[in-house]
Amino acid sequence: MPLLVSFLVGYTKSMKTAVSIPDNLFEGAERLARRTNRSRSRLFSDALKEYLARHTPDKVTEAMDSVLADLGEVGDPFVSSASLRILERSKW
Repeated sequence: MPLLVSFLVGYTKSMKTAVSIPDNLFEGAERLARRTNRSRSRLFSDALKEYLARHTPDKVTEAMDSVLADLGEVGDPFVSSASLRILERSKW
């Protein structure tokens, strides 16, 4: 008779984690979640997704390139090189 083994991985397909945040930030998130009819998990996930999109240089560059491509702008090599040097020294 075969032996069946099952593992309980979790009830969601997402990673669970615990973080500590100030009380006032938590309370603000609670209010926003209720007002927008979203779960806290969804609110925090959406917020982190937006933060990563804004602070990931490759994504920012891709978005800017996409806008320029839509506008039909042709890049100037000098401006591109100077801009890249400035961006590399800037804190995001």
